[in-house]
This record gives sequence, structure tokens and C-alpha cells, in this order.
Amino acid sequence: MAKILAVDDSPSIRRMVELTLDDEDHDVTTATDGQFGFEEAKKDQYDLVITDINMPNMSGYELIQALRALPEYQNIPIVCLTTESGDEQKAKGRAVGATGWITKPFSPEKLLSVVDRLT
Repeated sequence: MAKILAVDDSPSIRRMVELTLDDEDHDVTTATDGQFGFEEAKKDQYDLVITDINMPNMSGYELIQALRALPEYQNIPIVCLTTESGDEQKAKGRAVGATGWITKPFSPEKLLSVVDRLT
């Protein structure tokens, strides 16, 4: 069981991620945007962070960069879960410290496969 922070401004995506991971007994905390996600991450230590890219207040890129600046998140896997699928966006994600990339729409099996590999 992993402790996972899922950050996405879409209520339906947050719920799908939460239900998928809960079914595998993972401990999931959700946040509605990058700023709330960053605040949650500072309150507790997570084994994995899953974040959208395009969000209000703080983008996923900004969130990843802020998390990587914290000593406790320098080696924690961070996965982008987003509709963005271009090579330029993926390169930018890698440049700020993303570990992996899942493109929406996604299947629960794909999400679980990535989580299992990284936790």
C-alpha cells in the first residue's frame, strides 16, 4: 500500500483516480489544484504524487518544480496525468522533474500498472 497524492482540477478525474487506487488499498489524498497539492505535500510525506498539468493557481509544472525543491520530495516519483501528449510538454515535464507521464483518457489498468512500478 502506497500513500499517494492526486492533484487535478477535474472532480471526475480526481474521483476516478481515488476509486481506482482505493480498490487496491492505496491511501489516497486529493487536491483541487497545484497550490492545494503543494500545501498537502508539505503537511505529510507521500510515496507518489500524480498531477495534472493544466490547473488554476499553480500548474502541474510549477507544482513539480516546487516539490523537487523540497528535500523530502527530491526522490519521490511524480507522474503527470494529463491531456497533454506532445513531445514538447513531456520534455518540459522531464526538465522540471516528472518521473512519468499518463495521457488522459486513461484506463484504471494503465494507472495501476504505473503506480505498481513506481511504489
